[in-house]
Parts: sequence; structure tokens; C-alpha cells
Amino acid sequence: MALYFYRALSRDGQRVSGQLDAASLQNAKELLAKRNLYPVVIESLENRNLGLPWYQRLLQRNTVTAKDLILFTKQFAVLLRSGVPVLQLLELMAEQFTGQLHLILIALRDGIKEGKSLADGLEKHPQVFSSIYVQLVRAGEATGNLEMILDRLTIYLEERQKLRKKIISTLSTPLIQLILVVLVTIVLLTTVVPSLAQTFSQEGRELPLPTRILLAISGALTGHYILILIILVLGLGGFSFWKNTPRGAYLFDKFKLKIPVIGFFVRMGAVVQFSRTLGMLTEGGVTLSEALDIVCKIVSNKFLAESLMEARDNIIKEGRIAQYLKRTQVFPSIAIYLIKTGEESGELGPMLTTVAENYEEEMTEYADKLSSALEPIMMIVMAAVIGFIVLSIMLPMMDQVNIADVQRS
Repeated sequence: MALYFYRALSRDGQRVSGQLDAASLQNAKELLAKRNLYPVVIESLENRNLGLPWYQRLLQRNTVTAKDLILFTKQFAVLLRSGVPVLQLLELMAEQFTGQLHLILIALRDGIKEGKSLADGLEKHPQVFSSIYVQLVRAGEATGNLEMILDRLTIYLEERQKLRKKIISTLSTPLIQLILVVLVTIVLLTTVVPSLAQTFSQEGRELPLPTRILLAISGALTGHYILILIILVLGLGGFSFWKNTPRGAYLFDKFKLKIPVIGFFVRMGAVVQFSRTLGMLTEGGVTLSEALDIVCKIVSNKFLAESLMEARDNIIKEGRIAQYLKRTQVFPSIAIYLIKTGEESGELGPMLTTVAENYEEEMTEYADKLSSALEPIMMIVMAAVIGFIVLSIMLPMMDQVNIADVQRS
């Protein structure tokens, strides 16, 4: 089945439009006739969108948010536990969601009608369902534990979203403050300072050093702003191109690990991502080899991913995880100890989940401390920048007042 857009006339001559789920164009006409509607235009929604200009397609694109994905997964698990068949379940959920997720649910339903598995249908939408999601669902279908898998996926998605929000909220306030400082500084240097520079130059007196520095910066901005913009654009464009090359991405990700605050979040994020995902996959019935393949591919930092891939080859050969994870120098010693304990006790999956939870909590605590520390630091930076500009402007004025007082006396 597919979605069709229609414009039609009712019996009383009113114009109506909307979307219709039908097996074919003829079926869509029949369904409209049953509603006592006379079609004027009926066309496939996909074809209709493809005919639009690119900017309109971009505006109309309704992406699946993290919140939608969590809600979908949670509702899927609840309805499945209630005994609702998967086909009927997808039809019910397709009525609740709109936009891209609605289209995906219809495609999933049609695929199951054709005898395909749910995982096969999810795999066709990698922009929404990650490889972890697909592989866990596949394992759940094979073992008959799909409800349990969906529950764990819900927890995984919720925890990931919670941690992401926490880090973004921690860094957003200092970033906004920094942007404000830059904007205020640019406005002062391009509007206030040039007018004062004219006044100072007419007097012909030697200006204090801070004032001369300020006037030099202001002159560079106002007199060469086109050149500065060109340099910035070329610099950012060149950096972006280099960063997207395999070698550039590897070196830049390696450099990020050496930056004090960013390096901590990158490293701990990789530990949490690796531990939670591998724990979920092994508990879900995915083989260790397949699970490690998936986990190593989802680690976003290229340098860390390469280190884990080297460990993966050795782990598959010998079946020992903790020993080779230690060699990557990515995992803290406590995490290695816990993973080793899980291996020896046969509780590797739960122990990996424990490692992920511990370091998620550590990242949250670190983010709280960072937020508390950054706010006063940014206030000091703002005060220093604005204070320097004000002082540079006031010093010549104070000198002029002192000279006038000396002349009067």
C-alpha cells in the first residue's frame, strides 16, 4: 500500500483535501467514492513531494525525532505484551503518528504482509533505526524475546537522550555568553570606536597604549572586513574538507582526546556507548563477533574506533574481552576490572550495563561541576573584555580632563 494525496469535491460542492492509504490509484478512487467524494486530483504522496523544488521538500521533511523513536519503541513493547499481533499493532500505530514515521510504519506493515521480518523492514530506514536497533530486533524475533528487547531499547534510548540533553544544557550557557561577548565587542569596535578615533586624531595627542591597541583592532575590522571574511570562509572551508578526509578525521579525533574537557567527554562517551551497546547485544542473543562488529562501527571517534577494532580481532580469536580492552588505553582500570569480573562469573552482559551506568553517572556529575565552574569564568571573561574596551576609551578622556584642569589652574 501507499499514501495518496487527493483534492476532491463533496456532494454539497465543498472542496476537501487530505491523504489516503490505498493499495493502488484505482483503490484510492474507490475509497473516495465510498466517502461520497468526487476526486479532482489523486497522486502518490512520494511522487508529489519529488515534484517539488528542493527547498520546499526540505521544509516539508518531517524527520523522526529521538522523542518519537522512544515513544514508538515504548508503545510497540506495551502493545506486543498485551497480545496484539504485529500486523495489527503496526496498523494501530500508523494512525497515531504523522510525517515520516507514519510512512515508515505503513512500509513496515506492507513488508510483513509480504512475509518479510520486522528487522528487514527496519533495516531499510537506517536514518531512523540504527544498526544496534535493527540487530537487537532481529535477535528478539529469532529468540522470541522481542518484548524484552524493546524494553531494553527504550531504556537505552531514554538514557542516551537524557545524557545528551545534560551535556548540551551544560555547554549551551557558556557558549551563548561567549557569542554575546563577541557580538558586543564587534558592535563597539565597528560603531563606537571609529567615531572616537576621529576625535582623538584631531587632538594630535599621544594616546595611551590600551587605546592604541583598541584603535588598531578597530581599524583592521572596519578597513579590511572583506579580507577577514574571505580568510575566515576559506579557513573554515579548508578545515571542513580536511576533517572529512579519512586521515583528517583520524588526526582531528585524536587531537580532541587531548583537549582537557572535550577529551573527557569523548573518551567516557565511547566507554558508555561501547559497554551499554555490547551488553544489550550479548544479552539479546547476538553473537560476540557480530556484536563487536556493530559496536566498533558506532563509536564516532575514529581514533578510538580503530583502537577498538584492533582489540576486536584479538577478542574474537581468543574470546577474552578485558585483556585486550586494557591495551586500547581507552577504558579506565575500574571498568576493565568490572568487565573481567563479568567474564569470569558468566555475567558479562549485566556487568557491561553496570559499567555504562557508572560512567554515565560520572559524566553527569562532571557536567554539573563544569556548569558551576564555567559560569563565573565566562562572567570574568565578559567583564575583562568589556572592561578593556571601556578603559581604552576612558583613558584619553581622563587625560583631556587632567590637561584642562592644569590649564585652568
